[in-house]
Order: sequence, then structure tokens, then C-alpha cells
Amino acid sequence: MSGGRQNLVHRVGERWRPPPFTPNTTRWQRLLSALRRFVDLQAGSIWNDLAVELPKASGTLLDVGCGAQPYRALLSTTVNYLGIDTIDAKPHFGYQTGDTVYYSGTAWPVKDGSADVVLCTETLEHIAEPSAFLAEMHRCLRPGGRVLLTVPFAARWHFIPHDYWRFTPSGLHRLLTRAGFTNIEVYARGNALTVACYKQMALALPLLLPQVSNTAWRWGLRLFGMVAFPVVLLLAIIGNVSMKRRGGDDCLGYTVLAERGCPDPAMLAPDLK
Repeated sequence: MSGGRQNLVHRVGERWRPPPFTPNTTRWQRLLSALRRFVDLQAGSIWNDLAVELPKASGTLLDVGCGAQPYRALLSTTVNYLGIDTIDAKPHFGYQTGDTVYYSGTAWPVKDGSADVVLCTETLEHIAEPSAFLAEMHRCLRPGGRVLLTVPFAARWHFIPHDYWRFTPSGLHRLLTRAGFTNIEVYARGNALTVACYKQMALALPLLLPQVSNTAWRWGLRLFGMVAFPVVLLLAIIGNVSMKRRGGDDCLGYTVLAERGCPDPAMLAPDLK
């Protein structure tokens, strides 16, 4: 195709990547995380939903694709927490946490029916074969166990090339039903106004946090970013207020609740039959 357009099949990296999340174990980390959630509407919307659901968790919680375990602080101290992640977490996503169990392949290092809750945040879009992943999720949950899942919707292509999907409520329901989950609930995080604020802020954040090697160019970008900072702050305020309204068809992402039931052989994906 003419016009100087890039064939994106060959993209292997990003021009700008948001800073990685950190554990919320110290007072300083908790403060920085709270500030980030205010300006990072995606992160803030996820935290708001998980802050309602995770304190209800009991028994054993399996956090799959746990990264820096940023939501562990929302759990009761009586919960038995197990965080697992792929061995590619560090080279592909920049995460390596001390008490995480790392695994290779598609099988999780977890016993059948051993988890009461499975937490999976912003991970499914990075899974090349979602059906096999959800089958593992179903295997590891006890009968009647709960899954708490979040996925992005209005989000840029990120962690290139390891970002494969954007899911709709219809698609999520179909995948989860095929995997044997029941009582599926899908909730939008934010609405069109939230998305509009989020997209405009995304233009300014690479200026405030430039990732270029040239020092002069980096400080020049920061100068422009500081000029735009009042606008970013205003957009953050509007975006956070907008999330108090009902979720819309255009949204930041989805939060999903479901229970482990019995898979219906007639609904299994072809690769799982």
C-alpha cells in the first residue's frame, strides 16, 4: 500500500510505554499508586471495581498474570494469596516479583480445584489462545468458585507485539460460557466522556514522562508537558467524576464476575474438544 504507511505486522515495540506498576507495600508506594490512579483512568477504574469485590474474597485466591501484585493490598490478611505469571513476564512486560511463581507453557502450576477465587487483571488480551487459558482457570477453581476478570476496551495497542485482542461483553460471555462458567456479569468501566478524557490525556503524558535518549529533546518535551499539565489535571478531574455515572457502550474496559460451573461439551471451542 502506498503513502508511506507502515505495515504494523512488523512492529516489535512501542514508542512510549507507561511506567510499570509497583507493589503497594510501603507508605510511599501507596501514595504514588494513589496519585497514578488519579491520572491513569484505566488503573483508577480497575482499582475502584476491585476495591468493592476483593475485600469479599476468602480462602485461596489465585492471581494469574499478577505482575507487580498491585491489588494484593485490597485482600484480607486471612486470604491465602498465590500469584503466578509467565516466565516471559520480565522480558515482555517488565515485571519480576519475589513471591510470584513463574511457569512456562499453557498449564498453570496449580492443583485442580484448589482456588476459591481467580483474579485476572488486564491479562486476557495478552493471551494468544484465550480458550485454553480460560480452561485452565476453570480447572483450578473449585466448583462454585468465583472469577474476577478485567480487560481493556478503549486502550491503545500496548506491549507490542504481545497484545492480541479487545473483547466485547458478547465475546466475553461467549468465551466464558464455552469454558464452563455461569452467572456471568459484565460491567463497563466508564463511558464516552471518560474515554474522551483518557484519550486526550494520553497525548500529554508522553510529554510529561518522555522516553527519549537525547537529553535536550527530553527536557524540551517536559517543558511542553508542564505547559499542558493544567489541562491534564482538569481532564483527570472530569474523567474521575464521569466514572460515577453509568457505564456506556464506549468505555475504558470491562470488569467481569463469573462462577465455575460445568462445561457444556456442545459449546466447547474446537481446540478444546
